[in-house]
Amino acid sequence: MKNKKIAVLGTGAIGSSIGADLTQAGLDVTLIDQWPAHVKAMKNNGLQVQFKDSQFQVPVKALNLCDLSSAQTEFDIVFLAAKSNDTRWLAEFIKPYLKTDSVVVGTQNGMNDDAIASILGRERVVGCVVELQAELFTPGQIQRNTTRKGSWFTVGELDGSYTPRVKEIAAIMGKVGRCEVTNNIYGAKWTKLIANTMTMGPFSLLGLRNFEACALPGMFDISVQLGRESLAVGAALGYRMEPLFGLRADEFAGSSDENLITTMKTLMSHVGGGRTAPIHDHLKGRTSEIGFISGLVARKGRELGIATPANDAVTALDRRINRGEITMSADNYALLRQQVGTTQA
Repeated sequence: MKNKKIAVLGTGAIGSSIGADLTQAGLDVTLIDQWPAHVKAMKNNGLQVQFKDSQFQVPVKALNLCDLSSAQTEFDIVFLAAKSNDTRWLAEFIKPYLKTDSVVVGTQNGMNDDAIASILGRERVVGCVVELQAELFTPGQIQRNTTRKGSWFTVGELDGSYTPRVKEIAAIMGKVGRCEVTNNIYGAKWTKLIANTMTMGPFSLLGLRNFEACALPGMFDISVQLGRESLAVGAALGYRMEPLFGLRADEFAGSSDENLITTMKTLMSHVGGGRTAPIHDHLKGRTSEIGFISGLVARKGRELGIATPANDAVTALDRRINRGEITMSADNYALLRQQVGTTQA
């Protein structure tokens, strides 16, 4: 493990948190990003990671995308931590810097593994589900809202096999949080996507902290409707829900609605005080990745003939924020409530 050359490609809040912990653990890690100010801060001062009750600062190796061509290096393991919007071009970008037996781990939201595999080959891709909440607004400074014990990952081969490399990746990710290996990575990733459509989707329209959005009258019912739609689409695609976030199988043995609610409540118990990632994008004037979360459910629902009115509404409102037609605001909750049940994306 210590002899492996590791890259974290995309060092926003999640990628920086992963890179800082792996570097602190003594691994050979290079952090690669396209935000010049953040790369400069990492080169000059390392990464400062602030937890609720502690902090640490660690020197890191950091490169801008434009620096990599002259770095004359190849990586054994790449953790792709960029937003879903940037998946395909970054997979193409990193391809020349991989060895023949290198592996790329998509530490992302959404269902991006097949897109990565279409560029790099399925034999080079390992899937990963991420539960780690952090914020990055000041270059080089990470506010990490989940502790290492409160962060959770699961990794798996795309074909469901248990291999030495996936066990090695799980051990590496164990430096960042709890990590498990699954033989159902597609089901696990779709289960996380369901949880994201129930929370990230509607909350991102409002700009509120998770616990504030959860407390809005009627939000629970909207979240459950979003989850039911996402579950129905996933089932039609052949995905089987997987207990996540440290849940045991016996805690996940109820009805579909009970499992949806258990998943959502467990996620919120871990990250309730933070703000979901697309809120950070909207605050920074960037396009959010909701099109790859709720938007994916809406698109697949249309292809399969499954109605997804709540996900359609979230996707449509997110698109309006991205276009600057409306601003992210708690006032959008009234629009969401009006449109759920009637709007098509």
